[in-house]
Amino acid sequence: MGTEDFKIFSRLLDLPYGIILVTGPTGSGKTTTLYAALSQINDVERKIITIEDPVEYHLRGINQIQVSTKAGLTFASGLRSILRHDPDVILVGEIRDKETAEIAVQASLTGHLVFSTLHTNDAPGALTRLVDMGIEPYLVASTLEGVVAQRLVRIICPDCAEEYTPDNPERIRMELGGYMPERLLRGKGCPRCQGMGYLGRKGIFEQMVVTRELRHAITEGVSHATIRDLALKNGMKTLREDGLRYIKDGRTTITELLRLTKDERFNGNGN
Repeated sequence: MGTEDFKIFSRLLDLPYGIILVTGPTGSGKTTTLYAALSQINDVERKIITIEDPVEYHLRGINQIQVSTKAGLTFASGLRSILRHDPDVILVGEIRDKETAEIAVQASLTGHLVFSTLHTNDAPGALTRLVDMGIEPYLVASTLEGVVAQRLVRIICPDCAEEYTPDNPERIRMELGGYMPERLLRGKGCPRCQGMGYLGRKGIFEQMVVTRELRHAITEGVSHATIRDLALKNGMKTLREDGLRYIKDGRTTITELLRLTKDERFNGNGN
């Protein structure tokens, strides 16, 4: 994460209760982000229990439970069992249905910090998804503390990076909200990156903290577009805006960033 995003996320991790969600498509690094969050707050004073499908990493000092539908252990039933053990922090691998969402909400209302994932395209979409699942808007407003949407951008291979001049600089400037990098890099392909021009991936993040204004809007049942506009007004950076830090550092290509954020309208000025 960028420095500011990391500070905001760290403040969310210090909360005593509430729900923190990470959203994005399959393979976007959601679970890794949540494990990093648990590792950050894991200490002898906190009792942390997870219910996952599957358990992807084993973390020392954390009780991890594997979902088993054949044995009747679902996210919802496992979450009910977890609450009987009075944990401080709970990780639910994914909120897939209304029952799981309801239990997660009740857990947060009774003093637990709950982490989970949803499949939505952006951070504000998590709010409307929970309402669509059947959770009352006032409950979403009172329990949700923050949402992080993320993607993984491919990083230019350092062994074959080369500077180039784009054919359509004006279109690039328009796509990046008026910003144009001083120099553009791309990977031409080499044995190390198997001719791809990219080597490794890094996260870009859209982080929405649920403010008092947003809570009121959720309770009023406003649209996804209105919630997104309010979040941007309150300082949320879009995925594309966050990805500019890799463009400025010459670590990824404009093509890669635009590919991952093709449905996004730019809301900033690139600064």
